Amino acid sequence: MTGVLVHEWIAQSGGSENVLEAMGKVYPDAQIVCLWNDSRGRFEDERVRETWLARSPLRRSKAAALPFMPLTWRTLRDRDYEWALVSSHLFAHHVTFRDPGIDRHVYVHTPARYIWNPELDARGATAPARAIAVAFKGVDRRRAREGAQFAANSEFVRRRIARAWGVDARVIHPPVEVTAIQSRSWVEELTDAEREQYDSLPDAFVLGASRFIPYKRLDLVIRAGEITHTPVVLAGRGPERTHLERRAADATVPVTFVHSPSDAFLRALYAKALVYVFPAIEDFGIMPVEAMAAGCPVVGQSLGGTAESVVPGASGALTRFDDDDDIARAMNLALTANREVVAAHARAYARERFNEQIREWVGR
Repeated sequence: MTGVLVHEWIAQSGGSENVLEAMGKVYPDAQIVCLWNDSRGRFEDERVRETWLARSPLRRSKAAALPFMPLTWRTLRDRDYEWALVSSHLFAHHVTFRDPGIDRHVYVHTPARYIWNPELDARGATAPARAIAVAFKGVDRRRAREGAQFAANSEFVRRRIARAWGVDARVIHPPVEVTAIQSRSWVEELTDAEREQYDSLPDAFVLGASRFIPYKRLDLVIRAGEITHTPVVLAGRGPERTHLERRAADATVPVTFVHSPSDAFLRALYAKALVYVFPAIEDFGIMPVEAMAAGCPVVGQSLGGTAESVVPGASGALTRFDDDDDIARAMNLALTANREVVAAHARAYARERFNEQIREWVGR
């Protein structure tokens, strides 16, 4: 049976792209349809079909392209597909093809935060975003009620789907490369330059790793290090780099930056760190599970998806990150975790389990 995988846009990296890649391996014969593809080489070119937005200047600005996305998804009627598996975090669940009654399964990373939960993403608090939210809430809810089956990437997202769209969803946690992370010592995979930087790091440190963007709140990782008098390592890249460097210059503990770490370097950092600190309110939070797979206990945000994967006292601790005493409590609790138990806990989120659950849900 001819099937299609639908994704918003394919970025160079990201959790939703990892989900799409896993879906693509479960269904290797399904075509992939996206608004545009910015990750050439990740998928075979002949397999990926882009929309007209890919050939327009709008692809360079998601904000400018956003008003055109719903109609674009509604006009993909030139292909015969018998089923569709949709990866949606904005409007991809609006998609229709020649046969509007085809079997559709929608995997929801989040209902559009800009529209439904601007308190979770400052980008939704701007005047243009608020105007778009008013205009699109009604149509977004109607499209979600057109008969698709839904899965959410966490219980946190499942509840938001129910509130926003009035539909139910099962929970299928996203795939995490637990088996790969646990397959070897990643220090041995480092390049000479990476090994030199790795060896220069403190013997004990608190790790923060993510994109350097405001809502990740990496300044609170530095604060956690200060509270516990522990050096901090921040790994990643992004527009907040300068702000974080200024904060680091004033910190009472040493702060080291690892710019754009490779997968091997990041996994080696997980394994070496005393604790991984993750203050962001995430829909699920793949990186905390990666850290746990390497045996690193996690101090995570008690709001959002991280509260589902981190078990206080067993694999880490949870805090709201709004009180120094509570951060200290969480850090001390996480440090008591047995690293072998932490690693074993992470196996419940392995890619293999995701594959099984997707096959059971979608069939085919």
